[in-house]
Amino acid sequence: MNTIYDLFSVNDYNSGLGLISFHPLVSVVDLSKAVMPKRTDEYAVRYHFYGIFLKQGVNCIISYGRQKYDYQEGTLVFVGPGQVVNIKPLDNPEPMAGYALIFHPDLLRGTHLGKTIDDYSFFSYALHEALHISQIERGIVLDCFEKIENELTERLDQHSKTVIVSTIELFLNYCKRFYDRQFITRDMMNEGVVECFDSALKSYIKSGQAKKEGIPSVSYFAEAQNLSSKYFGDLVKKETGKTAQEFIQLKLIEAAKNQFHDPEISISEIAYGLGFKYPQHFTRLFKKQVGVSPKEFREFIN
Repeated sequence: MNTIYDLFSVNDYNSGLGLISFHPLVSVVDLSKAVMPKRTDEYAVRYHFYGIFLKQGVNCIISYGRQKYDYQEGTLVFVGPGQVVNIKPLDNPEPMAGYALIFHPDLLRGTHLGKTIDDYSFFSYALHEALHISQIERGIVLDCFEKIENELTERLDQHSKTVIVSTIELFLNYCKRFYDRQFITRDMMNEGVVECFDSALKSYIKSGQAKKEGIPSVSYFAEAQNLSSKYFGDLVKKETGKTAQEFIQLKLIEAAKNQFHDPEISISEIAYGLGFKYPQHFTRLFKKQVGVSPKEFREFIN
């Protein structure tokens, strides 16, 4: 098992690269000025703050879970508090270049972004689900970074926190837009993910796996396609207009309807067969989705 190094503060990150911190809770890092520690062993880093990395050059291979990712020009990688990233140094690394924005959760306390930061689900995406940006988008990213850096190095005053946090929020909203664009431009791949989801869900129900193991979770299908639950859920929502959980529920209801024609199968048996531990939970969901109870629906169609 790799040694895990905890980075608790912005200064922990900067000092490890031989850089100065101008603010204890936020920093814009020019990675070309950083001094990468010389080591050959593979190790892991656990971040206790938010980090967004726009790196150029390949000086190491990083992995999160089972997925490996070597930085490429024109990608943004997001890391949230608590994430552990494995790092494997290369024998002949290129000089490190690019930029990073790191900020501690304490910076957001009492702000609007502090209340909404969890809405930016890409902080929970896996590394291989990084955001690939165009040259124009890269310019927007660097402009936001420059505005924050100017506040940190030229005019720290009573307004700085508001300006910095507002700029971070603006930047994250741009990233939401860029991810939406990425979902759209990768339509063919995305459709394949949803098709596999639909097929795997139908198979899960028909094979009797639902009766044996219960209602499937979103993470079950995400892991089957080597995707994080957050990325998978956002992708399904973009493609279908429904959350992944709603999609699962919809298919369960459809499977139930197909069995109502057989009077030999009780509603309780149908519920158990679809993975519901308690039939009343199935009845509650069915009525919410269809507008009538399973018993009433069965009477209507028979």
